[in-house]
Parts: sequence; C-alpha cells; structure tokens
Amino acid sequence: MKLNKTSLGFSLGIVWGLGVFLLTIWIMIRFPQGEHLYLGMLKNVYLGYSVSFPGAVIGLIWGFIDAFIAGWLIAALYNLFSRGEGEAKETKVEPVAEKE
Repeated sequence: MKLNKTSLGFSLGIVWGLGVFLLTIWIMIRFPQGEHLYLGMLKNVYLGYSVSFPGAVIGLIWGFIDAFIAGWLIAALYNLFSRGEGEAKETKVEPVAEKE
C-alpha cells in the first residue's frame, strides 16, 4: 500500500492547526485572568503565537505548516521503506517441472 504524501500532510495539518486554534480559544475562555502556563510555551515554538485571538490564528497557520511537513515526511518515509515488501508480493513463481 502506498500513502499519498499530500493527502496525509493536509489531514495532519488541518487536525493539528485546528487543535492549536481551538485549544487556544478554550484556554482564553477557561482562564480569562491570564495565560495558561503550558500553552504559553508554544510561543517558544511558533513565531508570533500568544494566548489571544490573533495568536490563535497564528497558531492555526503555524500548526498547519508544521503538521503538513511532518505528514508529508511520514508518508514519504513509509513509502520508501515499505517498497520492498510490495515488490516481494508481486514476484511470480513458476512451477517446477517434475523429473521422470
């Protein structure tokens, strides 16, 4: 089986980007007094990110890019390393004639 690199990249990118976005919005509603300690650490990873609505949009964009690249690489490596298994299954074996 071969994985489509672009499809896996988009799938993971959408899930991760929306996850960062929704988590940021949820933290803003749940802790209105200030930043949440662990989610605030994302500003060390994603340039321009903060626990705010503009930061949530920036996190959505960076999260999509980050996970798209990861998904693309995962699919490329999977296809590279699983290639040998698929070729072995397609090999035809000819029957051996019996000696009389």
